[in-house]
Amino acid sequence: MIWDNNDDIRLIECANNARTIQHHLNDCREERRPYVFITNTMNIKPLRRLLVPVSMLEEETYKAEICTYIARKTGAHIILLQANDYGSHAKQNVNRIITHINKINERLSENASPETGAPSRITYEIAQARKDSFKLIQEASERQRDFQHDLLVLTASRDYGLDDILFGPPERKAIQRALVPVMLVNPREDLFSLCD
Repeated sequence: MIWDNNDDIRLIECANNARTIQHHLNDCREERRPYVFITNTMNIKPLRRLLVPVSMLEEETYKAEICTYIARKTGAHIILLQANDYGSHAKQNVNRIITHINKINERLSENASPETGAPSRITYEIAQARKDSFKLIQEASERQRDFQHDLLVLTASRDYGLDDILFGPPERKAIQRALVPVMLVNPREDLFSLCD
């Protein structure tokens, strides 16, 4: 797996209960690396498909670097789940991620040698969500069988509001429902790093 013996990604293996997951989420609030939750109820398979929900929030574009990194290492296909919002912010974020993917693909083609040939291109598709940005994480965790993905890539909540404190943040609920590992990225740019 991509996270085995990888210092660029923090691996969290834990029981699937709210208190344990929330403890680890709190512990990772200042984490600079992406972190992957694997609970005792998840099915771990080779990474072939990544589901990446993309909402209207600007920090969603930080996931572009993560997804391309994983796709290059594993050959996984990226599914961008675009929020069904009234405005255009989610679509703009999807377009920014696609631009990043296309730049990586161009560099891969330029650096190809005649001996080794061109490396595999990063493949992706856009899926339209049924729900808006506020319910997108919930939809992603509910439609696991639709997308047949092997990893769910989410942005962690920037700050916990009253609802998150009382009822739990959306990423905790997604981890509890998930049938596959869930990777989280902290939303603040100053906390984000990933080496290649």
